[in-house]
Amino acid sequence: MGQNLFYAGMNQTTATFTSALSNVLPALTFIMAWILRVENVNLKKLHSKAKIVGTLVTVGGAMIMTIIAGPELGLPWTKDSSNNTPSGNSTRVQHPVKGALMIAAGNFGYSLFYILQAITLKSYPVGLTLTTLICTTGALQGTILTFAVERGNFAIWSIGWDSKLLAYAYGGIISSGVTYYISGIIMGKKGPVFVTAFNPLNMVIIAIASSFIFAEQLDVGKVIGAVVIVIGLYLVIWGKSKDQIESIDIDTKLELPSHHKQVLVTNSNNGEVLKTTSNNNDV
Repeated sequence: MGQNLFYAGMNQTTATFTSALSNVLPALTFIMAWILRVENVNLKKLHSKAKIVGTLVTVGGAMIMTIIAGPELGLPWTKDSSNNTPSGNSTRVQHPVKGALMIAAGNFGYSLFYILQAITLKSYPVGLTLTTLICTTGALQGTILTFAVERGNFAIWSIGWDSKLLAYAYGGIISSGVTYYISGIIMGKKGPVFVTAFNPLNMVIIAIASSFIFAEQLDVGKVIGAVVIVIGLYLVIWGKSKDQIESIDIDTKLELPSHHKQVLVTNSNNGEVLKTTSNNNDV
């Protein structure tokens, strides 16, 4: 449902609007994980505050990249970019409110998906099998939904040797299969908030790649936003690393090794305690 609502919302608005609104995913996931006790947050701890601030800073950086423009940098490889306007039907009627609601609902679905995946991996740590089950279920659900929505329109099932086939293959194999598997591995160790915190980094990568591939101009707003996103990500990573160190310390205190167990040396005649030691080698 997250994917379907995401694409439906994009169809009602624009790609830029969709990518900008999708950057609330880290903050939404953080709140949901906090409520469901998947993410440990202690407001008295500095690293917990760093995770909260880092998440907000990352989302803010993504918004800066979208809203603020500023003067163009004029990079050498974008000098001759006179026709870098986005392709598509510019006369298509848009419904921003309707599209925004769909994208917001899609983000909510994605957030719950990541949290559910993190919970599942704790009791079912077979990432590749879980990814296969997820993709199979999604394909089955998408097929049923398509038959219901596109009744009688069999032309949509046709596949040709064009960009559509590349989009299908890349979306299914890389965007879903490989991404779900890799994110699952990281999620099992770091949690869903850590994974979604990198979502705004997409805009940075897209901006850089577009300047090379489509000769799109980079402006000051995009550079500032990129720097802010990197700072926010650093705060989240630092906070999560401190979380991991703290959890290791707690586990060490709870499970002491055998040579640190307390041993009582008693008199065999009257049971009197002769010596108390914490090391078996002293006995």
